[in-house]
Amino acid sequence: MFTGLVEEMGEVINISKKETGLGITVKGNEVTKKAKIGDSIAVNGVCLTVTKMNGKDFTADVMYETINRSGLKRIKIGDKVNLEKSLTLTTFLGGHLVMGDVDSEARILSITSKGIAKLYKFQLEEKHKNNIKYVVQKGRVTIDGASLTVIDVDDDLGTFSVSLIPHTLENITLGRKKAGDFVNIETDLFGKYVEKILKFEEMENGKKEEKSKITMDFLQKNGF
Repeated sequence: MFTGLVEEMGEVINISKKETGLGITVKGNEVTKKAKIGDSIAVNGVCLTVTKMNGKDFTADVMYETINRSGLKRIKIGDKVNLEKSLTLTTFLGGHLVMGDVDSEARILSITSKGIAKLYKFQLEEKHKNNIKYVVQKGRVTIDGASLTVIDVDDDLGTFSVSLIPHTLENITLGRKKAGDFVNIETDLFGKYVEKILKFEEMENGKKEEKSKITMDFLQKNGF
């Protein structure tokens, strides 16, 4: 689990194709401190398990499901990536609870200057457009591993916007991207749990209503 507070921008220094997916090696000065094999590190918001350590470089495997859902399928040697080591019980939680399980990608539709800030507008992939239900105004969304506040949402179009100050733009990869580029999106975990609970409550209520139609009079008329 992560906070969505990017610790540093690392650099992809090697990519290898495997039968099970990809192997990527990333240089990170901060996240590799005290890191060891088996630890979790978020790379552009994707939770990856460290399989090899070599000084300030770490290697991780990326499975096909992750490749299909995220922008890691476009990753190239030399690319900058947002890095965050998994949190502990003593970690300062300044963002929000992030799982590192990317839901889909989104495309940057526009970048507009608003005073000292920049407003970024995104559109979810058409095949994952229904995930917009988990994005709420003034709620949080994870973009390439960075926890950001949602400014506005259009449920019908599957679009939403965030505003970034100069400090944030300088310290995450989003500040280097342009309109037309893609980013990884992880929506709010709690919204998914609420939806699941409500779904089962509706199912249980439906069953109760069906049972309530069976009365003693009904049973007697039907020979019971």
